[in-house]
Amino acid sequence: MDIISQLQEQVNTIAAIAFNTFGTLQRDAPPVRLSPNYPEPPSAPAAPTAAVGGAAANGAAVNPITEDSPSNNISETPKLLSAELVKAAKQFDALVAALPFSEGGEEAQLKKIEELQAENDLVGQELQKQLEAADKELKQVQELFNEAADNCLNLKKPD
Repeated sequence: MDIISQLQEQVNTIAAIAFNTFGTLQRDAPPVRLSPNYPEPPSAPAAPTAAVGGAAANGAAVNPITEDSPSNNISETPKLLSAELVKAAKQFDALVAALPFSEGGEEAQLKKIEELQAENDLVGQELQKQLEAADKELKQVQELFNEAADNCLNLKKPD
């Protein structure tokens, strides 16, 4: 994979990590009272303790995440997510540092572009000549085929 593709992939990774980080922080953030004058929301009704069928009815845990799990620890989650984001950013910086350095500045780059364009034009002209020669040969083959088919049809005696 070339360096530009790696950079694009790393940017996508950073965007995905940022998206997941913001979503996780939004999901796990504790409620905050906006104003002391704002009334408390009504308490949510209690969830049913037994489910019909499924894992809860069999005595198995519905949520495999325990209280000790790091993904359930709200204070640790932002640290883990930010560390992952910083790691991805450092990988991006390493890829940028691996890009080849352009020597000579803008004028040298423009000169190189002109040289490559001239080379491209020459190759394009050569390909065009080859295409014209191939078309000419194709027409000759088609004419010979038609002539051979006509000769075969003329050799047959009518019934």
